[in-house]
Amino acid sequence: MHLDETLSWPFFDDGHRRFAESLSRWADATLPALPHDDVDAACRARVAALGAAGFLKAVVAAEHGGLHPRLDVRTLCLAREILAFRDGLADFAFAMQGLGSASISLFGSAELKARYLPPVRDGKAIAAFALSEPEAGSDVAAMATTAKPDGPSHVRIDGTKTWISNGGIADHYVLFVRSGEAPGAKGLSAFVVDADTPGLQVAERIDIIAPHPLATLRFDGVRVPLANRLGGAGDGFKVAMATLDVFRSTVGAAALGFARRALHETIERAATRKLFGAPLGELQMTQSSIADSASDVDASALLTYRAAWTKDQGAARVTREAAMAKMVATESAQRVIDRAVQLHGGLGVTKGVKVEELYREIRALRIYEGATEVQKIVIARELLKNRPGTSALAAE
Repeated sequence: MHLDETLSWPFFDDGHRRFAESLSRWADATLPALPHDDVDAACRARVAALGAAGFLKAVVAAEHGGLHPRLDVRTLCLAREILAFRDGLADFAFAMQGLGSASISLFGSAELKARYLPPVRDGKAIAAFALSEPEAGSDVAAMATTAKPDGPSHVRIDGTKTWISNGGIADHYVLFVRSGEAPGAKGLSAFVVDADTPGLQVAERIDIIAPHPLATLRFDGVRVPLANRLGGAGDGFKVAMATLDVFRSTVGAAALGFARRALHETIERAATRKLFGAPLGELQMTQSSIADSASDVDASALLTYRAAWTKDQGAARVTREAAMAKMVATESAQRVIDRAVQLHGGLGVTKGVKVEELYREIRALRIYEGATEVQKIVIARELLKNRPGTSALAAE
């Protein structure tokens, strides 16, 4: 199924369809000419181009020049799917502008919103989200980076963050720290930290199989104003989970874009490649592979846009729906892309061929923003927590 068919579903309105058409047209005309070799320069160029064209308005609310009164998850998902279909780094650039600013949109003071959101919207500042640590990735409650009082109006931050997307090129980081109000997840807070704050160092740049800007950050006596806190003291876990509740569905959308492109490449290959005197697509095993991939793509699209639509209808949380979308879409995309590589034969593992690029791009999506195994735990816990007989209605 093509995206045009998906857009006919009742999840979308005419505004979504216009946005998708405009972004698709712009992406086809613009992305191929942007730099690709130097990953930092390539990422900066994509942020700037997306901002100049107005598409980063999707990551901020209307009060700061955005497209919608509040973040519209369907728009975010459409943007990620469309960009991922064409250019993995463009998807990354868009996603990080959103993830690195959504906590400010959701929990920032009026002053923080006015200071940080317009430059993100215009592509003139690069945003980042700093949650993971060497010993605290999926287990956020194990966080060790600390924020301690430093005078009446500041905190002192010490510790290390790693696997930070846009690390080294970001202008600000939404940083999660242990502030100590209570044990575990109840003792965390979130702050906006400018990249040029004294004591903040890029300790290491991290090379991964699909090149993206990634780094380990070290915080050594970094003084941050209490006014830069997002939400109240001890609200860090709530800030992080609310932000991921919006963006976890969009990871499914990016995987969907990768999978849809792999299916497109598969069908083209099957229709044009001759094997034993006939097109590859005439072999029943090839047809079986195409059918499996097409079904994986449609199932992923349904779950992804179900989660996005549910959030946009005003649901306070979409923990289960977003986890299902992220899990199914990323795992399905891995299978779809693997089949595409297999059908391309030796060409499929040749550097510079699209399916080889997709094979590298998809792997990280099964890990970041909660690995598949974590999503399974989240889904099961939600079902157990909300089983019949435990709701307020059932209790009555």
